[in-house]
Amino acid sequence: MPPQDPPTAGLSTGAVARRLGVSPTTVRSWERRYAIGPAHREDGRHRRWTPQDIARLELMCRLTAQGVPPAEAARTARAGAPGAPGASGRPAQAAAAGPPATQPPGAPLPAPGGGPGGLLPLGPVRPECRGLSRAAVRLDAPAVADRLEAALAEHGLVTAWEEVIAPALHAVGRKWATAGERYVEVEHLLSWHVSGVLHRIRPQPAPPRTPPVLLACVPGEQHTLPIEALTAALGERGVPTRMFGAALPADALHDAVRRTGPRAVVLWAQSRTTADRALARSVAGIEWGLRGARSHSTLLLAGPGWGSGPALPHTGRLLGLRSALELIAPPGPPPGPLPAAPRP
Repeated sequence: MPPQDPPTAGLSTGAVARRLGVSPTTVRSWERRYAIGPAHREDGRHRRWTPQDIARLELMCRLTAQGVPPAEAARTARAGAPGAPGASGRPAQAAAAGPPATQPPGAPLPAPGGGPGGLLPLGPVRPECRGLSRAAVRLDAPAVADRLEAALAEHGLVTAWEEVIAPALHAVGRKWATAGERYVEVEHLLSWHVSGVLHRIRPQPAPPRTPPVLLACVPGEQHTLPIEALTAALGERGVPTRMFGAALPADALHDAVRRTGPRAVVLWAQSRTTADRALARSVAGIEWGLRGARSHSTLLLAGPGWGSGPALPHTGRLLGLRSALELIAPPGPPPGPLPAAPRP
């Protein structure tokens, strides 16, 4: 048995990716886009991830799994674990938000006269996100629709989702969670218009006989917007999809997998109370086809409900829209089958 490297030598990108349950491409993409790479490179070229580097990545994984946009998650991860002092001595979340100013970008928005009281905390976001949030708080439906269309036209679906739409939705959701029943109407209005604009994105034609990607929420789960965004983004890349929406019963999910023979199944759970690991195991084990030539799908678990517990056999995790696309539909020729999960 060859000797193992001492812990101080660090891990390779592939080893880190296996440890986190993501693809090496995702780890490299985060390093390139969000400056969250290792501090040391062996021989000036090869990445070697120290325990401190890996801890930052693990924190980023947890945050993105909870629905935090990757750029915001990376800022928090670089500053340190939540509640721990960052480089400036402030808590990491405060450090990630940037220095205070008289009117910083993304300052909390006051509710309009006659509307719900309190503030809508956004943090450092794009101006388009602030405009969308203001329109939603005013219940100005035409302005919400206009700002969503403009963000998609200007930035494309992935950036618009990560940096404009998702931060606005999260801010409204956080306000609702801390303000009782107030702001529910704001969340419903914004969610309705986001869903509408996603449904209007026309998919590109798929190559003949391309197996689809099946997307569904677990039984009892009503939050669909993240997988609606993934459905639209896959369609833009010419990947056929079968979207079953909210709260698909378990028997119906099993039947849909057997009838469609999908290349991948994306199963969304927003809450730990709805994330059913037994259901996930059974879906991962579904096979179809002629006797002696059976096939199975790759199961991809998405959403914060699945938590950060031990990985289920024959499954993968999706940690945000961009990394999901890199795994399911990377740029290049039309996608073929995903690598099959090994069978015992």
